[in-house]
Amino acid sequence: MKEYIRREIYSNRVVPYIGKEIIKVLTGQRRTGKSYLLFQTMDDIKVRYPDAPILYINMELMGFSHIQSYKDLYDFIKENSVADSLNFVMIDEIQQVEGFENTLRSLLAEGGYDIYCTGSNAKLLSGELGTYLSGRYIEIPVYSLSFVEFLEFHDLPMESESLNKYLKFGGLPYLKHLTLEDEIVFDYLSNINQSILFRDVVQRFNVRNIDFLTRLVQYLAKETGNIISATSISKYLKSQQISNSLNATINYLSYLTTSLLVSGAKRVNLRSKKVFEIGEKFYFNDIGIRNSIAGYSPFDLGQIMENIVFLHLRIQGFEVYVGQKDGKEIDFVASKGGETVYFQVALRIDEKKTMEREFGNLLSIKDNFRKYLITMDDFEGNSYQGIQHLSLMKLLTEFK
Repeated sequence: MKEYIRREIYSNRVVPYIGKEIIKVLTGQRRTGKSYLLFQTMDDIKVRYPDAPILYINMELMGFSHIQSYKDLYDFIKENSVADSLNFVMIDEIQQVEGFENTLRSLLAEGGYDIYCTGSNAKLLSGELGTYLSGRYIEIPVYSLSFVEFLEFHDLPMESESLNKYLKFGGLPYLKHLTLEDEIVFDYLSNINQSILFRDVVQRFNVRNIDFLTRLVQYLAKETGNIISATSISKYLKSQQISNSLNATINYLSYLTTSLLVSGAKRVNLRSKKVFEIGEKFYFNDIGIRNSIAGYSPFDLGQIMENIVFLHLRIQGFEVYVGQKDGKEIDFVASKGGETVYFQVALRIDEKKTMEREFGNLLSIKDNFRKYLITMDDFEGNSYQGIQHLSLMKLLTEFK
């Protein structure tokens, strides 16, 4: 078994379901550490079931290349199962098995299996399987490292220099094994981006216009945090002598979100609670990959900071939207467990106009839910009419 650093935020989400005949599905972008979370889960299982039979299948290893179809997967699991025992089955990158849902469905119906699987696909359990297994699976999104995890992985102190490294290089776990220097890290991140595009987008969705796909990703990186529509993308790329139909643009955006390279934050009307169909913001699921595409510039720090806040909220289990009210924009409307929290993000509030705008947008919301203004300022002001001012550092280390 490989050595690893425990990620307790995910252990806390998986452990309550150990021993239960409910499928645990860990979904996340490539290289976010899903395989190591399976190792972590196996160790947690051994604590509770010391003699438990555990079957581990990694579809990226040659040793399992003979498993091509759901029938191959089913036969392999049955051949290696222990009779009259609860068998723990771990399947890494399960989306590579054609028709895998048939195997999962059968094993669950037969009983005697506790199943865990990972996948680099946001729609892993969509369609028929999701309907058939409603209430019988739990999906656990896996993200790149939080800032607190980044400090632990790299053995760094909690200080501004460490935060700057996180904002620049992001949180892919393998960076622990690299020197945190621009050329080394960005070469690695560029390769990961190419792997995601070609393995999870081009191959999976049979994409033909690779130039358009590449330019689209570059556009999303440059426009991080700005409201984007398929129409605005098509117009921009057309101005660059790259054309594609509106439907194709919509499809390509869907491929990128399905591959978990980026995530969308839809806009919601805070009066009517209606979600807008057109126009949303896109954020990268690892800020380092975004920076490897668009370049890292101090002029982009506001966008980078906004992306980091979005990621932190998602890591903490929030559903995240962009708020719209009377022509004013609320950067993030985050919901979890029946609670809503509002966030406005600004680089600094050293000018009166900035202060009035950022606080004013939040003051226009008259409910009693928590409201925060997040900035890079070292100082933290007291609450203003119920709005609390937090530094980015404090949000990333204390807000859950």
